[in-house]
Amino acid sequence: MILPIVAYGDPVLRKVAEDIDKDYPNLDELLANMWDTMYNAFGVGLAAPQIGLPIRLFTIDTTPFSEDEDLSEEEQKALKGFKKVFINAKIVEETGEEWAFNEGCLSIPDVREDVSRKDTLTITYLDADFKSHTETYEGLLARVIQHEYDHIEGVLFTDKLSTLKKRLLKGRLTNISKGKVKVDYRMRFPLQKKAR
Repeated sequence: MILPIVAYGDPVLRKVAEDIDKDYPNLDELLANMWDTMYNAFGVGLAAPQIGLPIRLFTIDTTPFSEDEDLSEEEQKALKGFKKVFINAKIVEETGEEWAFNEGCLSIPDVREDVSRKDTLTITYLDADFKSHTETYEGLLARVIQHEYDHIEGVLFTDKLSTLKKRLLKGRLTNISKGKVKVDYRMRFPLQKKAR
């Protein structure tokens, strides 16, 4: 089932999410709904807070990035078919050079900005079967994970922009929270006036 994506301005996007255990109600159904919702919006990642749930869960499928001809063959190969569920994730370490990349977010439609992040990360997480993993990623894979991880920490990519950029985006962000934006997927807007 395709769920509405929560828009910028909703308090759930600012909460530090809670861990879950394998008894979390209807987890398989929730994961199926998250995949459907993400693919319907042409996203490569979706975190539970983006569908209104303050839990430490996100999904990633970087396959669409694997077709980018600007990437090396090795990078394309790493991105193709990378589809994972991250539960109760904790970033252990971020290392390497910082590099900028133009990011966007399903909760902040029509806003894209360059964001600097470290090149490499090591993360611990549980998969959909609650098996524990500690893995290291770099490049674009690391970036997608960092972006989704930020969501479960109550952080948005716009938080990482300069004060000037934030000021320039303020009006657009306010309009998004009021529903004054065109999107081709279901959204829930926190400040949208209800029709009487």
